Amino acid sequence: MSDLKDRVINALKEVVDTEINMNVIDGKMIFDLEVTEERVSLKFRPTSPICPIALKLATEVKDKLVSLNIFKTVKVEVIDHVMAPKINETLNSY
Repeated sequence: MSDLKDRVINALKEVVDTEINMNVIDGKMIFDLEVTEERVSLKFRPTSPICPIALKLATEVKDKLVSLNIFKTVKVEVIDHVMAPKINETLNSY
């Protein structure tokens, strides 16, 4: 299982917040990461509750995990952002 989690973390390191020029792992924006053989889930907290690129970053996080072609289910939940409900609705629509 550790190998899968390492693959997830390495993939997420490719998602960069251009506002702070730091990836979402090193920027400590990923919380409650859970990885099983069939499912990955996490919470994403942008660096600011009004981050203008929160939707873009959350979408990149989900797309990056989907592109691994490992998991049947990929769940990304945005937290602590003024638009979190709308962003989560968009993320869960695909």
